[in-house]
Amino acid sequence: MKKITVLLMLFIALDLTSCASVYVATDYDRQADFSEMKTFAFFKEGIDKVPISDLDKKRILHAIERNLTAKGIMLSENPDFLVNIFTRDRENVEFYENSPYYWGWGMGWGPFWGGAMYNVSRNIEGTLYIEIIDAKKRELIWQGKGSGALPQSLERKEEAIKNFVNKILDKYPPTR
Repeated sequence: MKKITVLLMLFIALDLTSCASVYVATDYDRQADFSEMKTFAFFKEGIDKVPISDLDKKRILHAIERNLTAKGIMLSENPDFLVNIFTRDRENVEFYENSPYYWGWGMGWGPFWGGAMYNVSRNIEGTLYIEIIDAKKRELIWQGKGSGALPQSLERKEEAIKNFVNKILDKYPPTR
């Protein structure tokens, strides 16, 4: 019984941390003065082209707005910079052999050897790009990219989106 409890707890811990692993990379224009960037707006033309559901777009934009306003950057109709997003995803399929052979008893015929047993594991890896565009020059000045496993359940989707956005925007504004 103890083994089952330990295995169950291990599985739950791995399941909960699997959505927490977001790999982040950023790049930015070294000439841009980020200290002057105090207000933002969303780049509607770019966001409208993102091929995800409107609900997911809203979740992402709300998470971005919460993160930036927590840093003292305000949403404005006359912004210093524009925020754009785009996404990519891909399905990862892994085949692995569970055991080389298995042993069992046949139906009244005695012991038999079987072939290898295979399992298939699938997950969706998503990438979220957040771009900061200088509103006056209309030039990209910062880009953050976060990649990680996407949850299969709708209940965990909002949490995963917040996690992606927060991990990416932890790197904004850049420090020199």
